[in-house]
Amino acid sequence: MSQRADDRPAELTLVTGPPANGGSCVARHDGRVVFVRYALPDETVRVRVVADHGSYWHADVVEVLEPSADRIDSLCPIAGVDGAGCCDLAFATPDAVRRLKGAVVANQLGRLGGYHWCDEADAVAEPVGEVGATGWRTRVRLDTADDGRAGFHRYHSSELVTGLNCAQLPAGMLDGLGERTWPPGAHLHVAIDDDGARHVVQTGPRNGRKSYTQVVEGNYEAVQRVGGRVWRVPVTAFWQAHRDAAALYSRLVAGWAQLSPGMTAWDLYGGAGVFAAVLADAVGETGRVVTVDTSRGASRSARVALADLGCVSVVTESVRRALSMQSARADVAVLDPPRSGAGREVIDQLAAAEVPRVIHIGCEAASFARDVGLYRGHGYIVEELRVFDSFPLTHHVECVAVLTR
Repeated sequence: MSQRADDRPAELTLVTGPPANGGSCVARHDGRVVFVRYALPDETVRVRVVADHGSYWHADVVEVLEPSADRIDSLCPIAGVDGAGCCDLAFATPDAVRRLKGAVVANQLGRLGGYHWCDEADAVAEPVGEVGATGWRTRVRLDTADDGRAGFHRYHSSELVTGLNCAQLPAGMLDGLGERTWPPGAHLHVAIDDDGARHVVQTGPRNGRKSYTQVVEGNYEAVQRVGGRVWRVPVTAFWQAHRDAAALYSRLVAGWAQLSPGMTAWDLYGGAGVFAAVLADAVGETGRVVTVDTSRGASRSARVALADLGCVSVVTESVRRALSMQSARADVAVLDPPRSGAGREVIDQLAAAEVPRVIHIGCEAASFARDVGLYRGHGYIVEELRVFDSFPLTHHVECVAVLTR
């Protein structure tokens, strides 16, 4: 064991334990918890301590001394300890990654939500679509270095890796972009739409209060299709990264909403209104759907795509403020919040509005589990819960729950 001048060891040899939320495994050294990245459970590894948080440390694997049977050669050529932070679980078999994600969600639901989904040993995330672990992403953002080269960030770092062959991306998605010189501080938004066309939009660098935007290739809006309906969504706006996710979640929402003609539905954090479309199909002309998002670009896309649905109202506002303005109770609310989750105030509002059925989608295990606990505190029960491996090669996961009272 080597030692730093501040008495924090530079390197340790550890045996790793269970997975932790965020992509690490838990190990211990002299009673202190060490979160080890780029490790799998039950491995003996030599690690470099990279951060000291007092009661716990963060460390990266330097050498695997006794590997797990689930360890493979990395599926992503640019990811790893000294590489990009894009594919932080690319060194494990896809089946193992799904088991790890399931175990993390089960653990977080128990700890933060007070809810037993299933035993951690039995938990598993479901695959999305048929594409497999690589080539699934349709949208990506690159940043630019001081020398004008585009790249991916290293984990929790401002440094960029300028190799662009990330395994999440389909072949050819970034062709030619690595050979160009871009303004330092610019962002490159790249999308492959459902017509197979590539769109590249540059935003920044900022000049005072002005934000620079330029279409480099293709169009500012990408064509997306779900259930026979067409959306034109800004390349800079939110759309599901996995090419099969939007259709999968739409089918799930349509089935779980249990709506009938004349009912009312709220589509909260609704983006371009993909869920609003299937909710509108269920409530019909005599029903009402309110879809809410803060993004003006997403709201514009929703208004155009859903213009033929007279029962749909598109609201550009925060969910909290939009809920405070609703006079009629919803029969179902669908929420797809950002990584931070919906939180106490919004869930308190839903409970106060006596919404009997909620479909809640979460892309971060801890905030999702916390939100489930908040619902349960208001008397909701978990009727259904599924976990999806919507971001293969990474620790990220998508959870969907139906809560009723």
